[in-house]
Amino acid sequence: MKIRTKVLTTAVAVMALVAVPAMALAATASTDPKVLMAKYISAAGAMAVSAIMAGFAQAKIGTAAAGTLAERPEVATMLIVLQALPEIIVLLGFVSALIISG
Repeated sequence: MKIRTKVLTTAVAVMALVAVPAMALAATASTDPKVLMAKYISAAGAMAVSAIMAGFAQAKIGTAAAGTLAERPEVATMLIVLQALPEIIVLLGFVSALIISG
């Protein structure tokens, strides 16, 4: 089951890396409704993929942080910082979505 999840996650990430820029570049100067729809779908894809991947990263970091806090409570501040780092991925996805849709 874990292998399927990793394969699915990798496939979604690769599709997003390939499809999102291609759709965004195709929709730069068009007013065709189909092109605009593809543009907004690609913006939504950029946001969705970044949010899902950041959530996946935060789940892994949170699990490790809980175990670490049980043994070494003095590293709590560092673990909070590590838990907040994947949020940068979401912010970058949001900025990408704004650039694509703008």
